[in-house]
Amino acid sequence: EQRGYFIGTQYGPMAHADWPDKEVASTVQVAFYDATNPEARDFLWSRVKDNYLDPYGISAFWLDACEPELKPGFQENLRYHAGPGLEVGNLYPRENARTFYEGMLAAGETEVVTLNRSAWAGSQRYGAALWSGDIGTDFATLRRQIAAGLNTALSGIPWWNTDIGGFHGGDPDDPAYREVMVRWFQFGALSPLMRLHGFRDPGMPLGPDMTGGPNEVWSYGEEAGAILEKYLRLRERLKPYVLDVMREAHEEGLPVMRPLFLEFPEDHAAWSVDDSYLFGSDLLVAPVLTAGATVRTAYLPAGARWTDAWTGETYEGGAAVTVDAPLDRIPLFLRDGARLPVAE
Repeated sequence: EQRGYFIGTQYGPMAHADWPDKEVASTVQVAFYDATNPEARDFLWSRVKDNYLDPYGISAFWLDACEPELKPGFQENLRYHAGPGLEVGNLYPRENARTFYEGMLAAGETEVVTLNRSAWAGSQRYGAALWSGDIGTDFATLRRQIAAGLNTALSGIPWWNTDIGGFHGGDPDDPAYREVMVRWFQFGALSPLMRLHGFRDPGMPLGPDMTGGPNEVWSYGEEAGAILEKYLRLRERLKPYVLDVMREAHEEGLPVMRPLFLEFPEDHAAWSVDDSYLFGSDLLVAPVLTAGATVRTAYLPAGARWTDAWTGETYEGGAAVTVDAPLDRIPLFLRDGARLPVAE
């Protein structure tokens, strides 16, 4: 505090937030370091390095609540090293990622990535992977993740993912939720980053040892578990392709997850498609987004020939096609004869 490393306020005192400590009824006041202050960034990193990286080799960090989550937090009242909150407050998550990126580079790390709940223009320069936050656990929420991922991609941030299955709730023993999990897991396997996470039912009351219910792939019964394993293995088979697409994103700025119009700008119909996307340039993904669905209609852009990756059937672009989508199958289409190891 004496060094001025915390976020301040209009009238001088540093900003505080009330955070639960051990239980909801017991809160403590905490302060946030000012990530827009280079000296504050160096100070925080020195503590992280001394307590995590050096003694334990921990070099991957989950930067949650990095907006920062000040409660209450009124930007017009906040004062940062870089300026007034209303003018510069959105820089915080980017500069917070910068703290860890520059620190780890200086420590000799060469492949730096952090998982962030928030981002800002330029966050991708600092190894920031973004996820869509603490979201619901139903098909409507899954549907919205496609738009979230595509908008993130078009904002220049290629590393993006969701909590597969959503975050808030979801009972592993509920057949309806098992269907959500299977369909979301399929989508997650064809997302830039694949990550299973969530606070499943039955949850525990807030406390020092709280946890959600079981959330491992074997927690959802034999049928669902076998399908989840199938898509883990698919992700592994696609690893060379994924690495090539990641490298393209790094070197050329093309996102991993692409709206159809990015590759097919002359196809006017492609501009209105918001329920499917391209994973790299060669694979069109059409997630199943409706409970009980066993078929899926997907638009295939004009200017290419498309092959159903599961059946081998070929279609001319420029039209919508309806294909089978049993529970264990997410519709996937290969572009212009691309050869990817989708089917085992």
